[in-house]
Amino acid sequence: MNNKARLDERELVTVAVAEAKQGGAEMAEAFFACSEELVVEVRNGEVETLKMAREEGIGIRVIRRGCLGFAYTSNLNWAVVKKTIEAALANVRTATKDPYNTLPEAPIRYPEPDLEDPALKEISLEEKIEKAREIERAGRAYDPRVQLTERASYEDSHYLVTIANSRGVLASYRGSFCGGYAVLVAGAGGEQQTGFGLQFTRKFAELNPVAIGREAAFKAVRMLGARRLETRRVPVVFDPYVITSFLGIIASALTAEAVQKGRSLFAGKAGKMVAAQGVTIVDDATLAGGLLSAPFDGEGVPCQRTVLIDRGRLQGFLYNTYTAAKDGVASTGNAARDSFKSPPELGCTNFYLVPGEASRDEIIKETERGLYLTEVMGMHTANPISGDFSVGAAGIWIERGELTKPVRGMVIAGNIMELLELIDAVGSDLRFFIGKGAPTVRVASLTLSG
Repeated sequence: MNNKARLDERELVTVAVAEAKQGGAEMAEAFFACSEELVVEVRNGEVETLKMAREEGIGIRVIRRGCLGFAYTSNLNWAVVKKTIEAALANVRTATKDPYNTLPEAPIRYPEPDLEDPALKEISLEEKIEKAREIERAGRAYDPRVQLTERASYEDSHYLVTIANSRGVLASYRGSFCGGYAVLVAGAGGEQQTGFGLQFTRKFAELNPVAIGREAAFKAVRMLGARRLETRRVPVVFDPYVITSFLGIIASALTAEAVQKGRSLFAGKAGKMVAAQGVTIVDDATLAGGLLSAPFDGEGVPCQRTVLIDRGRLQGFLYNTYTAAKDGVASTGNAARDSFKSPPELGCTNFYLVPGEASRDEIIKETERGLYLTEVMGMHTANPISGDFSVGAAGIWIERGELTKPVRGMVIAGNIMELLELIDAVGSDLRFFIGKGAPTVRVASLTLSG
């Protein structure tokens, strides 16, 4: 064994697995992660926050007689890592036996997505600060009614992931991304409205700070003078951002874990129509440019593109190794791991509603009367098992195919299954908000309460 105090990451995970096996583990896994993050926030042209953070560590997972133990450390001195392995082995003794606890075998190959922008590390700190200033300047210059900056920021991240297990897995990848965010306040006649804009991308050259600032300002200004309407049932055109809020609930319900625990509104519906024919929902960790793309998941299974709902028909669910073992199927590569500090869970990657052919403007023009929904409040109150929701809503009223007056103080209520079935138009303007993406979508009829 290497006697160096600090090993490189591939050597570290390999030696850690061997040490765990020697200590009595039947199966063992070592997961190393290192990340460097930068956050720059400006207000009125001055830097208000400058945060640079680096974190690295290793998580050890061991299985013996169906029992699982886990421990982690951010101190990568070998003597400390060895004690962490001993702690994971000790945790096995108090764990509950579960026949589905297992680790994946090594695959033949992994996909090779382009995850890193070499130019990003060459960009000076001052240039990155200037991106944050550009975001604010563009937003504040958009309209004289834009009065306050709640937030104008530039962010980037670099990361390295390396994993090994006792079944032959040994793999690693590097990645990076950058982005900007703006929250601006517009005011007139004693009223204030807030708008946001954001963009995150793999490539620094693709970042558009002017567009971020102008989007936040536009959203704030367009809601000035918003009023409540009387209760009615009308077509509702969903902005991409709003649809992604609903996709968060749908994604959770499409995990095998939710189904196995009886907590999914899609349980028992595999192979059945669960949405309109224009609805196709995909989880794709191999998506070019996707912020959650990767060659492998949190336990070393190759990432893939999984079609969950195909033209309205439910095809299946998302699996990690544990839930796949329970159902006797293959993992879809959806073991999610935010950090080395916890074992992998089950989650989605680049989860999105596949775009259609109509433009946003065409969908609005084809809507005689209805609401263009731009914001919902209280999505956390939606019931993930029944699918029922009742949330605050704001947007722009549509009259004769034109966007007219801003609307606020409304409530939309319904059921997610009903919503999916009533989608009668899917736009071409797919947009991602980190890991969720959607185009503009129209639902034929929903209840709006004033």
